[in-house]
Amino acid sequence: MISITKLLCDLPSFGDQLRYKENMTSSGRKPIVVYNCTRRCNLNCIHCYSDSTNQAYKNELDTSQAKKLIKDLADFKVPVILFSGGEPLLRKDLFELLNYAHSLGIHTVISTNGTLITEELAYKIKQASVDYVGISLDGIGLHNDRFRRVNGAYRLALLGIRNLVKVKQKVGLRFTITRHNYPDLKKIFSLVEREQLDRVCFYHLVYSGRGSSMVEDDLTHRQMRRCIDTICKWTVDMYKRGIKKEVLTVDNHADGIYLYLKIRKKDPQRANKILKLLTYNKGNASGIAIGCVDNEGNVHADQFWHSYSFGNVLKRPFGDIWMDTSDPVMRILKNRKRYLKGKCSRCNFLDLCNGNFRVRALAVYGDMWQQDPACYLTEEEIRIKATF
Repeated sequence: MISITKLLCDLPSFGDQLRYKENMTSSGRKPIVVYNCTRRCNLNCIHCYSDSTNQAYKNELDTSQAKKLIKDLADFKVPVILFSGGEPLLRKDLFELLNYAHSLGIHTVISTNGTLITEELAYKIKQASVDYVGISLDGIGLHNDRFRRVNGAYRLALLGIRNLVKVKQKVGLRFTITRHNYPDLKKIFSLVEREQLDRVCFYHLVYSGRGSSMVEDDLTHRQMRRCIDTICKWTVDMYKRGIKKEVLTVDNHADGIYLYLKIRKKDPQRANKILKLLTYNKGNASGIAIGCVDNEGNVHADQFWHSYSFGNVLKRPFGDIWMDTSDPVMRILKNRKRYLKGKCSRCNFLDLCNGNFRVRALAVYGDMWQQDPACYLTEEEIRIKATF
C-alpha cells in the first residue's frame, strides 16, 4: 500500500506503524494475514481472485480449526487479520472468530462487498471492535452492477456504507481500477466525501482467479499515470479544504516512485521526505509482510497467488510454514532482488519497489521472476538515481 495522504500531506494513520517504520528488516516483520475464511459469495465479480460463486465449498476450516489458526497467528505476533472471502459475512461463526482474535490482541479488518450489511449487522460489527471495514465498489450505479454481475449490488453496498457510518464504524471504499471504470474516478471522489467515508483504497488490477483473463482490461501505462495524477490532485485539494481522509493506492509500488520523481522537480524537500518513507516501506511484501490463508487452510504469499501453496495450517502452524525457507519460492521471495529479470533488474529503485507483483509477471510471461508488466515507469525514469 502507498499512503498518498502520508506522502503528500503528512497525515498520520494506524497503518503508518506497519508501512513506514524505520529500520524494518525482512526477518523482523510479521505479516498482515488475509484469511479467506469462506469462498462462498453472493456476487459473481468478473475480477474475483478467488473465483468465488454462491455455493457451498467443501473442506473449509470449521470453527475450531479457524480458532486454532487464529491462536497460531497470535503466537506468531501477527498484527492484523483481514477477514475476506468470498464474502466473509456469509460465514455463520464470523463474529465468534472476530471476538476471539480481538481477545488475543490481534487487530481485525473485514473486506466485504457490503451488500449484506443491515443496520443490525452494522451495530454488531461495531460491537465486535472491528478496526476497519473495507467495502468494494467498482463503479457508480450500473457500472458497479455490471462488474459485480448482480443487479442492485451498488444500491445495497451504498446502504451498507450508510449503516456503518451511522454507528460510527470506521469504513472505507475499495476500488479496483480498470479501463472500463476509471472514467468514474471523479464520481468516486464525490461519493467518498458525500458519504463521509474515512478511507479510500484505489487498487491496481492483479491478474489472478477470474481476473487472470483481464490483462487487456488493465489500464495502459499512460492511463495509470493519469489516474495517479488525478488521485493525488484530489488528495491535496481535500487537505487544503480541511478534509482529512486516508487515501491509498494498492498493488503497484511504482506509484510511490512515480510520485517521488514528480514531486522532486518542484519540491525537493518534500521529495526527500517521500523517499525516506518509501525506503522504510521497502516495496512489495508478498511472502514477507503480507500473507494469505485460504478457506481450506493453505498458506500463500499473498491473497492473489492461490496457485502456489507453502503448506497447510492443519498440518503445521502458520509461523513454522512462513519461516521455512526450504521452499525455494519462499526463500527467493524473502530476498528476491538478484533473481528478478527484465526491467526490474535494471531499475535503480528496486530497493523501494522490491519487484512489485510476481503474480502479474507469471500471468503475462509465464515466469514469476520476470518484470511486473504493470510497472509504468519509463526506461529513463528507472535509471535516475535517488538521492537525499
